[in-house]
Amino acid sequence: MEQTDKLIQGITAGNFISIARALTLVENEIKPSAVLLRALPIREVPVIGITGPPGAGKSTLVNAITATLVENGKKVAILAVDPTSPFNFGSLLGDRIRMSQQFNNPHVFIRSVATRGALGGISTKTIEMVDVMRAANFDLILVETVGVGQSELEIAGLADRTVVVLVPESGDEIQNIKSGLMEIAQGFVVNKADREGADTFANNLLKLLRQQHTHLPVFKTVADKGEGIKALCDWLLTPMEFDNKLKPYLLAEKAFKILQHERMRDIDKVKLREAVKVALRKSDFNIYSFVDRWASSNLKSSV
Repeated sequence: MEQTDKLIQGITAGNFISIARALTLVENEIKPSAVLLRALPIREVPVIGITGPPGAGKSTLVNAITATLVENGKKVAILAVDPTSPFNFGSLLGDRIRMSQQFNNPHVFIRSVATRGALGGISTKTIEMVDVMRAANFDLILVETVGVGQSELEIAGLADRTVVVLVPESGDEIQNIKSGLMEIAQGFVVNKADREGADTFANNLLKLLRQQHTHLPVFKTVADKGEGIKALCDWLLTPMEFDNKLKPYLLAEKAFKILQHERMRDIDKVKLREAVKVALRKSDFNIYSFVDRWASSNLKSSV
């Protein structure tokens, strides 16, 4: 307990070594991570989710936002979520490379985390790691997620404000916004706005939003040149009006992910894959029968 208290003191003081150590404990479920999470004095630090399709320039945008915020005296934490390979369960964690100019900045803390198979990029570990960061003395936490689509609704249980990044070439993707993202996005960014068709795309997006009777902001940026970033940052720093009716839903999403993880704790994906390999050798293999047997054997072993 003394060790945990010392670690918490380091986190709340903004010590990067303590924060990094705590994140490693939590991500890998090393003792005393469970005790730590329940003892952390979690603060109301704004959490901004940055999402969008691959190639939209999310990492470059996060880099530009961070540089502008730091210039204004803000302390920023970045959690970059990278996809986990379904084949070797590894992750490139390449966002650290793309944000290399922020590495030595004493006001910026960067950490990458693998999705661990979460469809929308938000695993339980992501939620817990953000809570560790919220216990530190950051002014803003940026979470860059992978992919975009219906599955990205998972960010709703994590971020206070979600920004969807699109590019002029997104084309028909503007129609996909109707299928779910409209419900959780608080703002849109048309990045690479110096490309042909950017103004038309941004105007079409605004028209769509008005048709849906929403008044969400649409920002045009050229992240690699720093254009349009100040206006975006000014909006990010405005006080957030929390919808008390929406808050229980968001917290329920968060609680669901934590409960899901607890229930699945005994499922080892590597062992599962090996068991499937063996079962496939039988000519009468049936995935549903296999799952029944697997679930039954795991239930017995856990008792």
